[in-house]
Amino acid sequence: MAVLDDMKTEKGPNDDITSPSASDRGIDNISSPVNVQTQPKRSWKSYIWDTFDKSPEERRFLFKLDFALMTLASLGYFIKYLDQVNINNAFVSGMKEDLQLYGNELNYMQTSWTVGYVIGELPSNLLLTRIRPRYWIPFCEYIIGSWYRKDELAKRSCLFHAMGNVGSMVSGYLMAGSHSLNGMNGWQWLFITNTVVSLPIALVGFFFLPDIPEINTAWYFTPDAVALAKRRMELEGRATRQPFTKKKVANIFSTWHIYMLVLLYIVFNNGNGGNSQPAFQLWLKSEHYGVREVNLYPTLTEVISIVTTLIYAWTSDTVFHGARWPPIVFSGLVKILAYGRLTAWNIPDGFKWAHEICHDDTEKRAIVTGSMNMMAYVFQAWLPLLIWQQVEAAQYPKGYSTTLGLAMLLIATAMAIRFLHKRDTNE
Repeated sequence: MAVLDDMKTEKGPNDDITSPSASDRGIDNISSPVNVQTQPKRSWKSYIWDTFDKSPEERRFLFKLDFALMTLASLGYFIKYLDQVNINNAFVSGMKEDLQLYGNELNYMQTSWTVGYVIGELPSNLLLTRIRPRYWIPFCEYIIGSWYRKDELAKRSCLFHAMGNVGSMVSGYLMAGSHSLNGMNGWQWLFITNTVVSLPIALVGFFFLPDIPEINTAWYFTPDAVALAKRRMELEGRATRQPFTKKKVANIFSTWHIYMLVLLYIVFNNGNGGNSQPAFQLWLKSEHYGVREVNLYPTLTEVISIVTTLIYAWTSDTVFHGARWPPIVFSGLVKILAYGRLTAWNIPDGFKWAHEICHDDTEKRAIVTGSMNMMAYVFQAWLPLLIWQQVEAAQYPKGYSTTLGLAMLLIATAMAIRFLHKRDTNE
């Protein structure tokens, strides 16, 4: 990476300011001041990709950061969903009959996975504020929120989440291809294939995943790049790590952030129950479609999810000037329309907001985002046992009606958070 004092661009009123000295930041061997745009520029180019309006130094830094962090985080989220949805694909592709799973066994298997996820979620997120992420299975949303500025965050977060949809698609394609293999049942080959794909990605992440800026030791970032990263977070008001005290814990739990943002993600996560269950696949199977079609046709819904996710990201960062609530409200309206029809059985972006709201307290941000994910899966551990019972497939009368109500609650919660955040910031 070029030394920052090679910079040739002129400073404008919204362009560059000089950061504190290297000694104040605890960075050694920094040969030049760190220059970062105080307010990110916005031209038509930023509607395509935000780095086009940044200085050459910042573009080089973001290219490296995107290549390392976003690639590894996205691959990690890809294998998470590749391994998570394989049980559904296997279930509709012969496992149900081979293992005689004719009751609610699928629900129990999903709950077992969710319980383990919940137990490790919050402790894992808190550990990320104290140890290097590469040494611990990371909560990637927290790490992404520790590197990117507000005008960059939605696009990266949504690209990260879209890889979950890609993982679900690839799982379907692998199941469709594995079904014709010899030696074992196709669904058994699926689990073996997923393992072979997942392990190398996990190992690469150990060596290449960057830590958070204040403790980063990644070999591909120079001291100047680390100083640049820290200055960017200072301009966002992103707090550094602080000791956990009784006062801090009391403060975290006395604000609305921990309650409203957690509620938002609970209703969002559990409001997607129709996607977490193999509802479409089971309906196709009941209509006597073959294994190949049962696994391939549902991937079209993942394509739609990817496209809409990217639309949410770009509009949130550009058209809506960083506002996060419009895409959330719109997605709630879409769910009301979709699940309203499914309830009658008449077939014809939250984390990035939390990072911005809790930017001034690193520990609160870790607890809030960790609690959002943990509590969403706490509900997902037991709620499907009541409303998505396998014996009620594929109509799921309780599941679709509950999801309809959650979609309405999602809109109400998003609007309440918008009001509370505007009140706090006096905007």
